[in-house]
Amino acid sequence: MDSECLTAALPLRHEAPADGSIEVFVRRVPAASPETRRGEVWLIAGGPGEPGASFHPLLATFRAAFPDHDLIVPDHRGTGRSTRLCPEQESPESAEGVALAGEEWGPCIGSLHANAARTAAFNITEAAQDLSTLIARHRRDGEVRLYAVSYGTQLALRMLQVAPQPLDGLVLDGLVPPESAAQWDLGHRTAVVDAVGRELLGPDDVVTYRTLLATDADAPWRAHVPGGDLRRTLGMLLNFPSLRARIPQIVDALVRDDAAPLQTALDDLQAIHTTLTTDPFSPPSLPLVMLISASENNDRRDLDPTTVEAEARDALFTSPIPGFLVDTPLPLYPRDRFFGGLPAAIPPTLVVHGTLDPNTPYAGALAHVDALRTIGPVQLSTVDAGAHLLAFVAPDCFAGATRAFVAGEEAPVRCREADTQ
Repeated sequence: MDSECLTAALPLRHEAPADGSIEVFVRRVPAASPETRRGEVWLIAGGPGEPGASFHPLLATFRAAFPDHDLIVPDHRGTGRSTRLCPEQESPESAEGVALAGEEWGPCIGSLHANAARTAAFNITEAAQDLSTLIARHRRDGEVRLYAVSYGTQLALRMLQVAPQPLDGLVLDGLVPPESAAQWDLGHRTAVVDAVGRELLGPDDVVTYRTLLATDADAPWRAHVPGGDLRRTLGMLLNFPSLRARIPQIVDALVRDDAAPLQTALDDLQAIHTTLTTDPFSPPSLPLVMLISASENNDRRDLDPTTVEAEARDALFTSPIPGFLVDTPLPLYPRDRFFGGLPAAIPPTLVVHGTLDPNTPYAGALAHVDALRTIGPVQLSTVDAGAHLLAFVAPDCFAGATRAFVAGEEAPVRCREADTQ
């Protein structure tokens, strides 16, 4: 991949530059043709905790979506090649590379408590100010656009709230719900996942699935389910249309104690994961995921195992995320004054969202679109049966809508990717 890279020194706290600094890594992939170059688009990864390197397998799709643009790929503070929360344990030279080995968690968490003030600086508002500073310093001639996905949409909107930069356009893929909408926060993720799973299954499949789940704890098929939790396992498959389509077949086979279709799906899930983590800096920073998720995107600091279990009791599909929010061992920080607010204005914006997104619910995206339309022009392009990260799971719909938007045209109101027919 032909690219230009830089490492920028930024304040640990933008309002107190003397308190220390961090480094943020940025990669620029030039437009294919200098003669037709129109400008640049900054690609803002999700998570929290996902580095820019997670976009590397998708660069062909972004090139199709944003023709004649440089692609700018920063690593958020705490991710990738940027300064990490636990630099010693999240080093590429450590036991598991930038991922944490089991024995590294204790020293990492200990260091975060030992310097809780530094830890608290790895928040959304500081990361938003990083992004604003980078764009101001390094933007080049031509138009400047911003693409963001999932948590990245929250970060992009926070930047436009606290340190806005002039942009020619904003593309939000998998838009998060409004921050003030507690019913869709991470503590309620099982309800979101379960709603998508139930919509996917028809009435007959639901009956078969309930019968399967009601079988004895020592039923032979359970030995073939990772962790013994089928509801969580099938919940993971909902992220990928090619895998979730197999769920009825998997259920029917497990009723006959045939685990082969499940194992094939899990093998394919691992292959997808491998495709998306080709770069050694691709793994997300789990400490950063935990820190931001529990500090800002969980409205229930008192969430306990009993509540998590009770809310999942009748679910057919579950998420592990609510359980991860219980007794988070990191030093959490308070939400700041920007949480729940809106920018004063937004540039022309395209929201591309799937109706079967198990991570950022479609209903939450619609609510957020309504709010954003009070401060700027917003187009919504709905991908029927689309899941999360449409640039990956529905590349044709995503690229088509984005190209139209960049060209100044109306994006398709609805689209359906061929492999979800």
